[in-house]
Amino acid sequence: MQPSGRYRGTGFPSAGWAGGAPAPDVIALLVVLFTTWVLQFFAATAIVPALLRLTPAVWRAGFLWQPVTYPFVGFGPASPWILLELLIVVWFGQDVRARLGRRGFWMLLATGAVVAAAVAVLAQLALGLAGSGEAPFPFQLMQGQRMVLAILVAAFATLYGDATVLLFFVVPLPARWLVWIEVALAFVGFLAVKDLAGFAGICAAVAATVLTVPGSTARLHLRRRYLSWRARRIERRLARLAKRRGLRVVRRDDDDRGPTIN
Repeated sequence: MQPSGRYRGTGFPSAGWAGGAPAPDVIALLVVLFTTWVLQFFAATAIVPALLRLTPAVWRAGFLWQPVTYPFVGFGPASPWILLELLIVVWFGQDVRARLGRRGFWMLLATGAVVAAAVAVLAQLALGLAGSGEAPFPFQLMQGQRMVLAILVAAFATLYGDATVLLFFVVPLPARWLVWIEVALAFVGFLAVKDLAGFAGICAAVAATVLTVPGSTARLHLRRRYLSWRARRIERRLARLAKRRGLRVVRRDDDDRGPTIN
């Protein structure tokens, strides 16, 4: 995926896609992911990423740190594919970091990861209670750089929704569509490994990101819906109080019916 030209409608040029040195935060994230990925291939250090990844040990052994640490532990087999995934982390991470700043960048990752872990763990526990059994390796769809990518891509699509990206460097489409594309890719992954908890975690991370990124249209829409519901609730409550006390509330457009009670 590659944006074409400048971002339109965002008022902010690209830093990660158009060039420029990555921010220290993005470099640190990249180093941590790659280092922890390497550690799994050595017998003396494999225990470190194993303890930090999200596993059923969260509720079985009380490893309560895993919902916070798992997105920073590189995941995957010994394959060059990890390099492409980390490169995409840099592409999206640099633009998101540039827009949100250091504090906003890390808060975004932490919030999305914790929400995703909570939803995934609850989904896995529900599967166990339903007698559906467990996947051979639950949560694999959301480990390490996969969760980081899910959050950063969703944030990029929300912050730069009017940008034009080239999917697979060929197909142009609005950046906002990346949200649905990554959910579709996660669903395809679920079909391959039957990791329902991991798929639920990815969806939760995407939803949490879209709703928490500053300026999100989805967030503003939900707020308007909430305020509208709250106003209707207050009106119903006032109507019940007026009826109980024998009062008649007259609206401003009904002044000809009598005095107005405020």
